Amino acid sequence: MKVSSLALTAFLSVGTCSAFVAPRALQVASPGSTSLFSLAPSQASSGRSKGGRSGEEIKTEVSSGKVLEGGKVIDFEAIKGPSQAEKALLEAKNEIRSSGLKYVPADSGILGINADVIAEVGHDLGTFASAEEVQNCAKYLRSMAADGFFEQQPGVNGEVVSGEAESFTTIKKTEYDELLRKAYFESGEVTGAFAKTFFMGTQLLPPAPREAIWAIYVWCRRTDEIVDAPRESDEEMLQDLASWEMRLENLWKYGEVEDVFDLCLLDVLVKYPTLPITPFMDMIRGMLMDVPALGQDRYDTFDELHLYCYRVAGTVGLMSLPVFGCAEGYNDVIAKEPALSLGVAFQLTNILRDVGEDAKDRGRVYLPQEDLKRFGVTEEQIFAHRVDENYVNFMKFQIARARMYYERARRGVFMLAPQSRLPVQSSLDAYGRILDKIEENGYDSLTTRAYVDKWEKLSIIPFSWYRTLDISRQIPLPGDKQIPTLEEAP
Repeated sequence: MKVSSLALTAFLSVGTCSAFVAPRALQVASPGSTSLFSLAPSQASSGRSKGGRSGEEIKTEVSSGKVLEGGKVIDFEAIKGPSQAEKALLEAKNEIRSSGLKYVPADSGILGINADVIAEVGHDLGTFASAEEVQNCAKYLRSMAADGFFEQQPGVNGEVVSGEAESFTTIKKTEYDELLRKAYFESGEVTGAFAKTFFMGTQLLPPAPREAIWAIYVWCRRTDEIVDAPRESDEEMLQDLASWEMRLENLWKYGEVEDVFDLCLLDVLVKYPTLPITPFMDMIRGMLMDVPALGQDRYDTFDELHLYCYRVAGTVGLMSLPVFGCAEGYNDVIAKEPALSLGVAFQLTNILRDVGEDAKDRGRVYLPQEDLKRFGVTEEQIFAHRVDENYVNFMKFQIARARMYYERARRGVFMLAPQSRLPVQSSLDAYGRILDKIEENGYDSLTTRAYVDKWEKLSIIPFSWYRTLDISRQIPLPGDKQIPTLEEAP
């Protein structure tokens, strides 16, 4: 899946993964079984199209979005249509619940931390604490939450839930703080291994929000790995993903954890209690949009693509807004539209950069079909990697659209707490530079990948810093536009 990241919270998208979930070959169901995955898109009934999603499912979800002030951004928060993916996920969750047993992933390891992740980091992960130590640390973290923040777990009596941190000794607190420090350190290692540009951006944050963003990134990374990891069957993937969503729900409701990386997210929730669960749930649905038998591999209109952009990019902005904090006079509601604008901008940039790769390696065309037809660009030429005048004009139009969303997102930087502005602005500037590179490559994103090297990214930071200053609103840098108000935004 192509998950860019932070919308207004920029950096998760800068270098996270340009293609998070690549479609895999569909598995054949065992004899006598019924499987939502056993029917390939080409074999589906005439009522299904563009992968596993029907036109009616898509229309229902897209029409349920809320157009935000300014008219260019659609908020798809918590939109759940009666889709095959939703049905399959619910059935998997019910199967786990009805078993009455604790769900164990097929590889019996840490869910979402597979061999590929370990190999990329270079050593085992999450092995420094026993299950008992993890649970004791979770009790400690729950005790630091406001009184009544977490519910009592069913069947558990006499446990410290919240508001009773004084019940732990100084020695135990030190022990649990050290365990948490190691968990955050490994979260940073995972982040640095998979998202080098993003990791560099997080170094501009104070320690607490830096670690919080690492924890959010690792959750997103693990969600991706659950969907994308090689498996015996896609049913197994759906079971893991259903278990993953149930774990998420239990963490928010009870403060329940399973492993050391869950501890980090629990700590973030305790420190930032307004952190909503909804964007995490929505991202899971974004992941399902890239699963062949349940998802969508073609997008007829930009509004359809907009839904995808929200789920895989805008969601991370909403996850991160409480961590970044807002400046005086602003709040998460006001900052939401610029945050989602940046999510759309980042995701469109990923898509425009990777047109050739997506077609060749994944058989996918994310570009809106209505726009391809308008400019006379065919899928045949995309798969043949043939750049012509039509394709160049098409790319000019798409780049202009992406830049419009960057301009809308710029308003949001001054809505953030001062200490969070530079990381977001520098990420916005660095990722926006990819569009410049596409232009410099003659608009060829079929055979040439636009790339901004490390030193160029570093050279951007002084300019990004100036753009975070109030004076930049009156005296912009040469080539910069005045930052528009919400009403004046393009």
